[in-house]
Amino acid sequence: MTIFHHPRFSKSFIRLPENIKQKAEKRVAVFRKNQFDRILKTHKLHGKLQMFWSFSVDAKYRIIFEFDGPDVIFLDIGDHGLYK
Repeated sequence: MTIFHHPRFSKSFIRLPENIKQKAEKRVAVFRKNQFDRILKTHKLHGKLQMFWSFSVDAKYRIIFEFDGPDVIFLDIGDHGLYK
């Protein structure tokens, strides 16, 4: 699996506090091994985002992504405001 970063994800990631960036990198390492590891709380989104998935960085921050065949595209990272 290859993980690609959408420009929006890259822009959002740069703006995160340093401690959240570090947590995100650790969760991405877990994601690379198993996209559905229980610690990630990976879930399918609903409504206007029903084509996408999300996993938890911590209690507040999420990464929204989509599967593209064998690959994954990280679309955005942020708090629950992402879902609006």
